[in-house]
Amino acid sequence: MEKLLNNFDSLCLDQNLMSIKEKILTNQRLDLDDAEVIMTSNDINSVGMLAQYKKFSKDGAKIYFVVNRHINPSNVCAISCKFCAFGKKKGSSDSYEMTIDEILSLLNDDLKEVHIVGGLHPDWKFEKYLEIVKEVKNAVPEAHIKAFTAVEIDWFSQISGFSFEKVISKLMKAGVDALPGGGAEIFAPETRKKICSPKTTGESWLKIHEVAHKLGLPSNATILYGHLESIYDVIDHLSQLRNLQDKTSGFLAFIPVLFQPYNTRLKDTKPFPFSYDLKVHALARLFLDNFPHIKAYWITLGEKAAQITFHYGVSDADGTIISEKIIHDAGAKSEVGHTRDFFVKMIKDAGYIPVERDALYNELKIYA
Repeated sequence: MEKLLNNFDSLCLDQNLMSIKEKILTNQRLDLDDAEVIMTSNDINSVGMLAQYKKFSKDGAKIYFVVNRHINPSNVCAISCKFCAFGKKKGSSDSYEMTIDEILSLLNDDLKEVHIVGGLHPDWKFEKYLEIVKEVKNAVPEAHIKAFTAVEIDWFSQISGFSFEKVISKLMKAGVDALPGGGAEIFAPETRKKICSPKTTGESWLKIHEVAHKLGLPSNATILYGHLESIYDVIDHLSQLRNLQDKTSGFLAFIPVLFQPYNTRLKDTKPFPFSYDLKVHALARLFLDNFPHIKAYWITLGEKAAQITFHYGVSDADGTIISEKIIHDAGAKSEVGHTRDFFVKMIKDAGYIPVERDALYNELKIYA
């Protein structure tokens, strides 16, 4: 592993990165100033070398993936966020509501994870969501259920009158094994207001995940980037996640989600350069030293770009994600799903070892 940084000093074009290299080698925690150096550096190759070193120190050459599928029971939503093209008003021509039978028809015994998220339906009771989880669990008992964002849990609390603790406990009893990381978007209040003002606050998102962790329910964390945020919003977001992870150790992975503007009310947002994507992923690996994994969300990045992030600290290629809707409704150009063989080849072609996992990162098969 030490060979990864053998030539760093001679190749590094940004001397501000040298002190960060020393911290990485001596296992010191990066601070906010270090994060700013990374996000403002133009030496993207040296940033990648540092992130790759950190990734190898945690899990070597392994890149994980999972055989999973996304299920979005309804796109009817009681709120409307500028960055979202998925949510629809009740009664609109392109709204839908899936029946239990329709949901169950999407399942098979090969799935290791079922990811369930959707709109905040104004008429569905909390019991409806519990029923969905129970029926899915009964149909595929060997698969982990990763269900409902913190935004949905906040909504469940409002419509049921239950506390966050009670909502999460009932979900766990119904069969939920982990929470997805969606809904975090960006914690910076002013920027958050501009892209999703009706949505759960950043403080509530953090509180709900803290409650889940204390109840023994692990979760993922995300950031939505590439819209109206500043680099300081990104750094603040990661800092708050790192602080919570210090308290609970409940996060499994961090997922940078690249904003897809095409069909949204923010469609005129200027795109960021690809170097920005790479720096966000690299910073995540270098700064979030207490997070086990950084994930490449190929749905938003695109498959080829996601493959490149493997060299920038990423240790997880996500999964097969059959029939993803939310991001594709916004205009994502990636495929709607892939096969197990696709991920094995994708990871091997990048020079890494594919490892099939379940939702909790138990290793199921190593494709050495």
